[in-house]
Amino acid sequence: MLDQPLIKIVLLVAIVVVTTMLTRSTAGARHQAVRRLMLVAFVVLAAAAILFPRLLTQVAQFLGVGRGADLLLYGLTVVFLGYVAASYRRMRQMEQQVTVLARELAVRAALDERPERNGGGTNP
Repeated sequence: MLDQPLIKIVLLVAIVVVTTMLTRSTAGARHQAVRRLMLVAFVVLAAAAILFPRLLTQVAQFLGVGRGADLLLYGLTVVFLGYVAASYRRMRQMEQQVTVLARELAVRAALDERPERNGGGTNP
């Protein structure tokens, strides 16, 4: 448990940050700005890892991980879990919206059919 304590702390903090971001409301300009900043940070880090692979290895060794590829795998695991959780959350929201729309359509269809069934109050 005590081997590689720094990387464990970094990964646990990353998981807590991802969880916190996913539990907050997704509406608003602030959330969009955070998402865009995270995308820019991802692009910069990915480019740095490609252009300077030794730097990634040095960061990995500083954090207590043997190789840069292992650090990359750990990071991608955290990002993947965040993506899965965000996708699930979006899917649940869309399912709720579809349910609300289906109920509205059913009520409107029932209201539209009611006058036709009565035939305007005349019996043939």
